[in-house]
Amino acid sequence: MEFPTRRTAVVTGVGAPRGIGRVVARRLAADGWSLGLVDISGDGVVEITEELRAAGADVHGVATDISAPDSVSAAFAEFDAALPPVVGLVNLAGIANPTPILEITLAEWDRTMAVNATGSLLMIQAAARRMVEVGVGRIVNTSSITAVDGGGTFSKTAYAAAKAAVLGLTRGAARELGPHGITANAILPGPIDTDIMGGRLTDERKAAMSAGIPVGRVGTPGDIAAMVAFLLSAEAGFVNGVSYQVDGGKHIN
Repeated sequence: MEFPTRRTAVVTGVGAPRGIGRVVARRLAADGWSLGLVDISGDGVVEITEELRAAGADVHGVATDISAPDSVSAAFAEFDAALPPVVGLVNLAGIANPTPILEITLAEWDRTMAVNATGSLLMIQAAARRMVEVGVGRIVNTSSITAVDGGGTFSKTAYAAAKAAVLGLTRGAARELGPHGITANAILPGPIDTDIMGGRLTDERKAAMSAGIPVGRVGTPGDIAAMVAFLLSAEAGFVNGVSYQVDGGKHIN
């Protein structure tokens, strides 16, 4: 199937001013995508939607709880009415959990799984149903290097388990949706300078974190956006079921 000229990418997790989601949205708008923007923060969605519209982008934002099926369905109904066909999905929304394994409550565990894993599934189901009709699609899920190393200061076992589940979800989606012309891949960010790291990184914290990274620095949201842009592109049609560690070589397999 030919890659559509007029096409929409749905991006979750765009609410945080210093988050990866906003940088990804800006990059995709610059690449010619129409955008359906999603975040649980209504104010955050409005901010980035207005910013991109002012720059001339075709954007529709919806405050959405990705862990709630009815909320996801309502968001996609709005995208169907306002935007070109959905061809891309970028699952960036997530929550960290720093609670140690012996202290975490079941409620914390369930919420961490609901946002990081179940939310990704619900978004994939809604987006892929539309991609099947178009005959082509690109799905990019966000796992974490925590799925490999088990976590650290700001994310421990529950987050590691949820992000490991995203890897299995990605591989299953790649296998089942591939015959429909839909690819699914995952990105595992390493240390990225966003507020999910516990707030703005000071120069001292950056230096300490960079010491174990071969390229000598922590990552930026732009590093992730560049990988997302490639995986959503027409040229990435034979890349499927792959997990990319974007961590400067911190974890070399």
